[in-house]
Amino acid sequence: MKMNLSQWGVGALICLSAGSGAFAFTQGGDLSLLDSLERGMWQLRGVGSGAASATSTPICLGDHTRLVQIQHGNTSCEHYVVRSTPNSVTVSYSCNGQGQGLTTIRKESNRLIHIQSQGIRNNSPFSFSVEGRKTGGC
Repeated sequence: MKMNLSQWGVGALICLSAGSGAFAFTQGGDLSLLDSLERGMWQLRGVGSGAASATSTPICLGDHTRLVQIQHGNTSCEHYVVRSTPNSVTVSYSCNGQGQGLTTIRKESNRLIHIQSQGIRNNSPFSFSVEGRKTGGC
């Protein structure tokens, strides 16, 4: 089931900048790609089928590891880096009793990324693609 940006809601995105969720990364790859992204205000815009009606959603991003689990917000999840290259990282994550996901983040520049994610949240499947652009400070 494909979901566009408007279907998975602004609430999940707002959670990216609020609170301090617990993130546990196990060995298996390098997350320096996420650390190389600029912090500040970003716009996430749905891409692919159904994206024409999706609106761009602003987020203030401080902790880039939150990009890995957009659907699960600040939920405490365990992460495993499946694959990392200089331009992309794929992370599998599991949120005890709340679902899991697999997210690939591809970096075009420190200010432009593409995110593809799929998994299970609230016993329902999700799958989406978004483009993220750095727009300023927050």
